Amino acid sequence: MTAIQINSVEKSYKGFKALKGVSLNIEQGEFFGLLGPNGAGKTTLISTIAGLIRPDVGSVKIHGHDVVTDFRNARKNLGVVPQELVFDPFFTVRETLRLQSGYYGIKNNDGWIDEIMHNLDLTNKADVNMRALSGGMKRRVLVAQALVHKPPVIVLDEPTAGVDVELRQTLWKFISRLNREGHTVVLTTHYLEEAEAMCQRVAMLKLGEVVALDSMQGLLRRVSGSQLIVHLKEDTLPEGLRPLVSHDENENGKGNRYSLRINAPGEVEAILARLRESGAVVDEMQLQQADLEDIFLQIMGDAKAGKGAL
Repeated sequence: MTAIQINSVEKSYKGFKALKGVSLNIEQGEFFGLLGPNGAGKTTLISTIAGLIRPDVGSVKIHGHDVVTDFRNARKNLGVVPQELVFDPFFTVRETLRLQSGYYGIKNNDGWIDEIMHNLDLTNKADVNMRALSGGMKRRVLVAQALVHKPPVIVLDEPTAGVDVELRQTLWKFISRLNREGHTVVLTTHYLEEAEAMCQRVAMLKLGEVVALDSMQGLLRRVSGSQLIVHLKEDTLPEGLRPLVSHDENENGKGNRYSLRINAPGEVEAILARLRESGAVVDEMQLQQADLEDIFLQIMGDAKAGKGAL
């Protein structure tokens, strides 16, 4: 079943086109990453999914419910954790979550509220006024508010921005559990290591367009090879290996540490053989696999250069 269906969505603000015909299908139970640099259109797309703005062209459906023409059912199926800290300063944590339950017509929801607070380590703050909480605790409450009506689709917009390691670990443990139980999770984040660890599939946006859409493993295979980092002992790199240098790690072109591109593990021995033939001595060596940050930078660079999407 398709959890979120985005069809040819366009949105402009005073002549600026924030979204340029975005189309995506996110399946029920997926942990999906929506990535891109600042200004890529991520927030506009999330606002469209949440029904906060209307697209100029195209449509968005949540579990088959159009976010414009069937907004009540669409929003019942969706929980959104916004990037901004928005809270009512007149209520305690528990009162805030009870009030949020009431928005969805849910009565006697204290059992689930207690479970959410326990899993987000908010139990000891249940009767504390919202304005007395730290920024990290307020963000936990935002997550709790998005989950209070047990939505099958959860959208997390920069959920760990500026928060401590403890919250990150607590949040991801709980969200991973919900995902295993069948909830669809859509994540936007600038912490690419989080996306790499959590997401099964990723879409990358650049200037309002989807420039990459693939599984995480597919991106890792298709976009970038590995790096062999060699530290030579009082030697320089042989000229025959210079074309393999992805970037020179030495300051001002001086030194003896280099990152070499390789496409297969078998190439390592050939590189070592060339080094031995030249008389170079390897003081230290490290094989580094491509990660999502390498892929992100390469795709964004290709998109900027007009090389097309992957």
